[in-house]
Amino acid sequence: MQPLMKIIGIVLILIAAAVAIHTVIEPLYYTSTEESPYNNSVWAYLNVLSAISVVLGIIISYSRKSKIDENSSVQEFIAANTLFFGYMFAAIFFFWNWFGIINPGQNYSPTQSGTGSMVWIIFDAILPLLNGALGAHLLRSSE
Repeated sequence: MQPLMKIIGIVLILIAAAVAIHTVIEPLYYTSTEESPYNNSVWAYLNVLSAISVVLGIIISYSRKSKIDENSSVQEFIAANTLFFGYMFAAIFFFWNWFGIINPGQNYSPTQSGTGSMVWIIFDAILPLLNGALGAHLLRSSE
């Protein structure tokens, strides 16, 4: 099980790097418009990887959180809970927005059009932090 966790840790770190780097460099090569606010071709792949990492993050961080007991340190308690609830926060933002992209003909939300873009910005900022933290934990704990 330890080699698998190490591989998952590496994958999470690579996804974190890909999302972070693309979020920062996208404005350098893509000019957004009202009709096309983001680059669909690259984000289509990154969204699938993000969905995988969010699901893995929830499962692994919940497992870590459920192992906390009265003998655990305060630092471990805070780290485990922060990762789990951070991934839950990211999952709500991600899947709400992603389902809106997958099914654009349905008006499923009373929000304005700019809300979706703001949610993506927040998600693209938080996912690399969560993935990096969990990936580093998995690499350290599997040594």
